[in-house]
Amino acid sequence: MTASPNAVGLHTPPSTVLVERGRLRLFAKAIGESGPVYTDVEAAHQAGHRDLLVPPTFLFCLEMDRPDPFAFLKEVGIDLNNVLHGEQSFTYHAMSFAGDELTFESHISDDRERKGRTLRFLTRRTRVTRADEPIADLSNVIVVRQPEAGT
Repeated sequence: MTASPNAVGLHTPPSTVLVERGRLRLFAKAIGESGPVYTDVEAAHQAGHRDLLVPPTFLFCLEMDRPDPFAFLKEVGIDLNNVLHGEQSFTYHAMSFAGDELTFESHISDDRERKGRTLRFLTRRTRVTRADEPIADLSNVIVVRQPEAGT
């Protein structure tokens, strides 16, 4: 087995995404979110919001809008066929809304091998901002099944 280079410190270029109402409505429907502040602009305004509210986990979906969201894995020699989503977490600093332009900037903060080097765990941290205002910090763990020696 050829060891892939350690990915700690690897940064992805910033990516800016426009939050669209239609996508928010579809996402709310897909996750069974029935709160009208996520689907009805008038209800959002009545609740004191300037537009449709972004559901909490939607930021992870927006992060995948990069031109090549998995380029960082390819850069360290990881075959996408061996990748699993391990976990994700969110720390929120401010609400975001339809019409916002959010910028995502990520880096790998941890790269560890386990189970006799057959599993690799990459932790990616992403800072989400709106015009340099912190919106959220995302963290996700990617599990990589590595080929055993001699295979």
